Amino acid sequence: PARVAAVKPSSMYASGSESLIKQAREIQEEELHKFCVRISKLLVNQDYGNETVDSLQRLYLIFSATKYGRILPPDLLKKLQSLLCSPHSSEQLQALASAILRETLYFGLHSLCSEEVQDSRTVSYVSAVILAQVRVKDEVSALVHRLLKCLESRQPEAQSTRHLLPVLSKIISLSPESLTEDHINLVSRKLVDWLRYASIQQGVSMSSGGFFTGPRTRQPGPITEVDGTVAADFFTVLCVGHSYTDDQWMNLYAFSMIRKWLLCYDTEGSGNADSDDRSEVDGSVMSMVSATSTSSRLLPPKERLREKAFEYCHRLIEQSDRKAQKKSDIVLQKACLIEAVTIMDIICREDPSFVYRAFPCVKALYGRLSEDLTYSRALLPIAQFYLNHSETAAVDSEAVIRQLFSRFPSKLFNEPMLAFEFTQFCRANVLVLSERVSFYQQSFPNLFKFLAWNSPALISEYVELLPPLLIPETAIEILHSLLDLPCLTAALDIQLRSASSQPSERLLLDQSATVSSSMEAFRHPWYRGMFMYILRPEAGTGDTIDRLNALHEVLADMAENPRVVQCAQTVPVLLHIFFNIVAQFANQKLINQIVLVLMERSSLLFNIKNYKTEVQRIFSSHILVLCKLQPSLIVEQARELLEFTGTTGNIYSKENFYIHVVWAIGEYLSVSYDKRCTVEQITSFFETLEAVLFEITQVRQSASPPSYSPRVITVLMTTLAKLASRSQDLIPRVSLFLSKMRTFACSSPVSSCYSEEDIEEILTRANELINLLKLPSVAQFVLAPCAQGTSPRWHRDTNTCLPLAMRALSDVLQKETGFLSG
Repeated sequence: PARVAAVKPSSMYASGSESLIKQAREIQEEELHKFCVRISKLLVNQDYGNETVDSLQRLYLIFSATKYGRILPPDLLKKLQSLLCSPHSSEQLQALASAILRETLYFGLHSLCSEEVQDSRTVSYVSAVILAQVRVKDEVSALVHRLLKCLESRQPEAQSTRHLLPVLSKIISLSPESLTEDHINLVSRKLVDWLRYASIQQGVSMSSGGFFTGPRTRQPGPITEVDGTVAADFFTVLCVGHSYTDDQWMNLYAFSMIRKWLLCYDTEGSGNADSDDRSEVDGSVMSMVSATSTSSRLLPPKERLREKAFEYCHRLIEQSDRKAQKKSDIVLQKACLIEAVTIMDIICREDPSFVYRAFPCVKALYGRLSEDLTYSRALLPIAQFYLNHSETAAVDSEAVIRQLFSRFPSKLFNEPMLAFEFTQFCRANVLVLSERVSFYQQSFPNLFKFLAWNSPALISEYVELLPPLLIPETAIEILHSLLDLPCLTAALDIQLRSASSQPSERLLLDQSATVSSSMEAFRHPWYRGMFMYILRPEAGTGDTIDRLNALHEVLADMAENPRVVQCAQTVPVLLHIFFNIVAQFANQKLINQIVLVLMERSSLLFNIKNYKTEVQRIFSSHILVLCKLQPSLIVEQARELLEFTGTTGNIYSKENFYIHVVWAIGEYLSVSYDKRCTVEQITSFFETLEAVLFEITQVRQSASPPSYSPRVITVLMTTLAKLASRSQDLIPRVSLFLSKMRTFACSSPVSSCYSEEDIEEILTRANELINLLKLPSVAQFVLAPCAQGTSPRWHRDTNTCLPLAMRALSDVLQKETGFLSG
């Protein structure tokens, strides 16, 4: 079909590859069926030329382009299975058949589980299909049996067992319980042989014999080290040769899966029956003596593998100290160091006696690498080793951890792989770091640098890292740091650009110089202290700085920087977590401090699009929670709250937050919540809010339409009514004020701005409140419920006065009211 023919692999790498994938997804079942029939005819005729390969490639693209599986016609399914299982098929055809069968919907695997397939290459391709399609545990067990049978048998010269280890690794990930104890011991023995006893001679390679002679076999030479010297010890992944023997390839494959194998199956510790009865010291000494005086061949398979894996890792660490001749070998050395130390750590966790043999090696390695930031990723597993085993070895791990936390985030924040691995390290050890590393909870300014620079990728990690960092001593500083996180991103960007600029551009400016950009401000003495605080490495130098407005102004040219904008989008998520965690341990003093910060910082925020709105939304929801936890804060912070609510400008710049603060005042400013609440305080709040409501509802001919929502007016009216119900001398004042709301609501500026529903809402609320205040006792009961009313028992208590109050309320609200008419 034309549409199928258009899906050619040669075109996949062109600019129109997306349209080809779209075409593949839109192919109808009828077209697909015709195409499958065509492929079947090619396979029946055993035509395995370019046309067949091209058709199979197109079929794979069609099957893999959709997220759901497709069904192959039975005859084509059978032919592809035969093609896959035939040892005479080319590897390209087997790979294509395997890939297509993996993408199809489930089919019976009986034909693929035949014992007739023996060569390792075919077994590996068949196994990939079985693992993709398997639904029954018995099928995996049968596959394991076949794999291990192939590993045990001697393969023909043209075959190699190295195809099988990736499949075995996949089985370990998917179904580790499929291996029996006998299987585990067998693989452990094979791993020992591959790791320790590979040839130290290079593989045989063919070289050209010249124009008049045929190719001749080059005599194999010895394996060399990365620095070019002849290898004097056993073969490892860091040995170099022009070509490799099959057992050397198995050595490389075995090392690549040894970590996963040890984590899955090396969990029994020492195999000696009486090891649990000895003391830890005695066991350690006996293990060391055994390691030096007894042949490891006498050990059980698991313990022998542990011993040989340890020796292998020890040799890798020694080899990493050699000066590599090629750049690629330097990269390989670093990768091998990470893996070697990690495997050593696993071995020491399973058998603590290895700690005494490993620690001198790891300590020397740390001394060699600690000052070289190019080995930063290799230092993380070393730090993990210290954390896990420093108590056993009686050494201090804090100095090692401190160096990581002080240097990595400050100097390497822009390396994404290190950032991810560092946060994973913190995440895996968060409890140990919190309990045993004294400075950990003071290190959040540096930790936040990774988040500030890589915020979209690391947000899930910091969702878990933030709660353990929160303690009463640092909560306020962390809150400021979260709010200033976009500023930190901007400062890191400026610092990075400054470091890569010309030396003349890095000199400090004169004190009197005028600043025209954030880069210049970074070099200006007047702003230098602000940047130094934002980039500080540890907590404890102060909760925030006094000149935040100046800092925000000078960073204005960074407000649209994509990295800064992305960072700002993560802050609301972390603020939610901050408030939820703090609410669990905050005392009265801390809650009072947090509320003050909310009122102060609700306007002191970096001017990024939507950032202030989102942060104020978070503040609004959580200030109510804080007030509910500590209602007395209204009385204790009365001066600050009066100042905040009395500033009319706050309505226009932070309306939602202002509304929630006013609501909290009306709800919790009561003697029911705090015996210190006085009539004078209630009157003071009443007069302040009355003045604000009067100012925003003034009706003038020249007045512009209101730029605030009707909700501001209804919440202010309700709060005034609540306060008046608690100090009844104020009821006439608020009633008179409310009676004038019709004039405001019907004025032309308001009518042009608010909808009929909005105006009706204002008038209805005023009407309800006036009716309530006509009966002060009812108003006090309805508008000012007692603190114990949060868990009422009115539905069960027949002696309560609630039914009477509700009937009285209904009568009041149903009366004819003429005060608002006319």
